[in-house]
Amino acid sequence: MSPSNETTGLTARPLMDTLGRALVDLRISVTDRCNFRCRYCMPREVFGPDFAFLPHEDLLTFEEIVRLSSVFAKAGVKKLRITGGEPLLRRDLEQLIAMLAKTPGIQDIALTTNGSLLTQKRAQDLKEAGLRRVTVSLDSLRDEVFMAMNDVRFPVQKVLEAIRAAEAAGLAPVKINMVVKRGVNEQDVLEMAEYFRGSGHIVRYIEYMDVGNSNGWRMDDVVPASEILERIHAKWPLHAIAPHRPGEVATRYVYDDGGGEIGIIASVTRAFCGTCTRARLSPEGQLFTCLFSGRGHDFRARLRRGETDEQLFDYLASIWNIRRDRYSEMRTEATHRRKKVEMSHIGG
Repeated sequence: MSPSNETTGLTARPLMDTLGRALVDLRISVTDRCNFRCRYCMPREVFGPDFAFLPHEDLLTFEEIVRLSSVFAKAGVKKLRITGGEPLLRRDLEQLIAMLAKTPGIQDIALTTNGSLLTQKRAQDLKEAGLRRVTVSLDSLRDEVFMAMNDVRFPVQKVLEAIRAAEAAGLAPVKINMVVKRGVNEQDVLEMAEYFRGSGHIVRYIEYMDVGNSNGWRMDDVVPASEILERIHAKWPLHAIAPHRPGEVATRYVYDDGGGEIGIIASVTRAFCGTCTRARLSPEGQLFTCLFSGRGHDFRARLRRGETDEQLFDYLASIWNIRRDRYSEMRTEATHRRKKVEMSHIGG
C-alpha cells in the first residue's frame, strides 16, 4: 500500500466548476462485471463470453477507494453511491461499506443493484455496515418483458424479494429504477405505479439514454417524461414537490390521494446539467466528470506511485475547477455518436 498523509491534515475546500456547480456526490463503481445483459446497458453481442473485463489487480483496493473518498470529502463530497456493473459481485462489499461509513464528512452511503444477489442476510449485513439506502433496477412486472430486457431470464419475483429484503433490513424507502423504452415496456408504466402505490417505495421512471456506444440508442426509442407523467396523472392525479436538495436528478411528484411518491429522470427531454454535482469513479480509478464523458482522469496511477493526499486533492481541484460538462443540454442526433464511457463501467 502506498504511503498516505492523514486527510485530516488537509484543509477542507469545497470545489466549484466553471458553471458554479459544487462537487457533492461521488458515484463509485466497484466492478465492471454484471450478471445481467440488459439491452440498454450491456447487450450480449458486445459483452459476450470473449469480452475482456478488468483483471482483479487493476481494480482499486478497498483501502484505495476509502483514501480517495476521504480526499473527495475534503473537496465537498457528502454522498457516496456504490455502483457497478453489479456491485454485489464484488467480494466482501460489506467491508468496504463499513470502512466508508467512518469517513469524516460523508453523510450518506447508497447502493444501486439489480437485486439478484440481495438476500435478506446480505441486506442486513449491508445495513449494519453503514449502508443507508438502496436503489433496485426493475423495468417491468411482467416476466416475459423483464426477462427479455435483462437477457438472462432472471424473474421478476426474485427482484421483488430483494426489495422486501431491503425493506426488512431498514433500507427503506427503496427506490425502484425503471428505464422506459418505446416499443418495449412503456405499457408497464401504469402497472409499476399501481403495484408500488401505498408501499412507501418510490418508482423512478428513467428516459432511455444514449450512455456509451453499445446500446443502439435512437431518439425514436425515448418515451418522454411528459408522456410518462400524463399516463400516470390521468389515472392517479399527481402534483410536483420540491427536491430534497439542489442537484437531485429526479423530478419528484406525489399522488394527490396520499398514495406516495414517484420520480422522473428526464436527461434527454429535460436536461438537468445546470445543477449537476456528480462525479464518477471507475473500478480502475478513472474519474469521469460526466455520465457521457469519453475520457477519464487516472487517480490509480497517482495512488500507486505514492502521491500525498495534498497532491491528490490538488489534482482533483485541477479537474473540477475547469469542468464545463453539459452534454444533455447539447444533445442532438449527431452528438450521441461521439465516443463515451459505457454505463456498465461507471454506473448510472
